[in-house]
Amino acid sequence: MIEKPDHATLRKASLKIALRISVACAVLVLCLLTAAAIYLFNQVQHPTLPGPGETDSGYAYLDTKDLLKAMIAAGIVGILLAGAIGWLSARSAIRPLGEALALQRRFVQDASHELRTPLAILDARVQLAQRDAPADSKTGEALARIRNDTATLTGIVNELLVAATGSPPDAAAEPSDLAKVAGAVVESLQHLAGEKNVRVTLTEKDRPLALIDSNGFRRALLALADNALAHTPAGGQVEITTAALGNRAVVTVSDSGAGIRGVDQARIFDRFVRTHSPQGSPGQRSFGIGLALVREIITGARGTVEVERSGPRGTVMKITLPLAAKDTAAKDTAPKDAAPKDAGPGSA
Repeated sequence: MIEKPDHATLRKASLKIALRISVACAVLVLCLLTAAAIYLFNQVQHPTLPGPGETDSGYAYLDTKDLLKAMIAAGIVGILLAGAIGWLSARSAIRPLGEALALQRRFVQDASHELRTPLAILDARVQLAQRDAPADSKTGEALARIRNDTATLTGIVNELLVAATGSPPDAAAEPSDLAKVAGAVVESLQHLAGEKNVRVTLTEKDRPLALIDSNGFRRALLALADNALAHTPAGGQVEITTAALGNRAVVTVSDSGAGIRGVDQARIFDRFVRTHSPQGSPGQRSFGIGLALVREIITGARGTVEVERSGPRGTVMKITLPLAAKDTAAKDTAPKDAAPKDAGPGSA
C-alpha cells in the first residue's frame, strides 16, 4: 500500500499524464473534425446531381448542420474516453513507483529509529566520562566536542525521520545566531586544518540572526568549509565571515586554493559534478552530494547559496538568508540574557 505522504504527488503525476493524453487526443480529434468539415463544405459547394440515365440510382441527402453536430458530439465523447483511459493507464504505470517510494520511506524510518538508540547511548557515555574530566582540561574539551558532534548526528537522524514521515517543516523555528554556529564550525575543523597546515579563521562583522534551524545551518556551513579546506594547499587559509547587509544575513566561506576550473560555476551545486582538469592537476575539484545538500538546506530557509567569485587566488562561497524580525530576535535573546541572573552553581 502506498504511504499517505506520497498520495498527493502520485495523484498529481497521474493527472498530468492523463491531461497530456487528453490534450493529444483533443488535437487529433479537432484535426479530423476540421478535415471532415472541409470535405463536407466542399461537397455542398460542388454537388453531384443524378444524370438523365440514372433514375434508378438511390441518393440520400443529409443535413450538413446535423452531421457536424453529430461529429462534434462524437469528438467530445472520444476525448472524455481518452482522458479516462489515460487516467487509468497513468495510475497503473505509476503504482510501482508509489510502492518504491513507500519502501524507501520505510527504510529511512527504520534506519533512523535504529540509529537513535546507539546515539543516545553514546551521548550518555560521553556525559559519564565528562564527570571524571575537568571541563577546562584537554580531555574535557575533547569530550565536549564529541558530545556536540553526537548532538549534530542526532539532529540529522531526527530530520531524516521527519522527512521520511512527510511531516511539514516547523514554521515556528527560533532564530539562529549565525556567528555562534560559524564559531562552532571553525572549532570543529581546527584539528583537520592543523594536519593540513591550513589556518581556519572566523571574522564577525556582525552577529546576524536568521530563521533557520541551527543544526541544518551548521551542516551546510560545515560542508562548505570542509570543501574549501579540502582544496586549500598547505600554508593556505580558510576564512568564514558573518555580516548583515540590509535585511539579509550574509555568510561567506573563502579559501586560498586554485579556484574552480573545468566546470560551470553554476553547476557545482548539482549532484556529483566533476571538473575536467587534465591529469589531476592541483586545481581539479570533484563535488559530490555535499554541495547539493547545502543548496537544499539554504533554499529551504528561503535563502540562496552561490559562488561569489573564483580564480587563481581562491574561491568565495556566499550564503544569503533573510534576517529574523526584530521582535522575534528579541524574544529569543531575552531569556538568554536573563538566564545568568537566576542560574545556580550547578547550571551549565
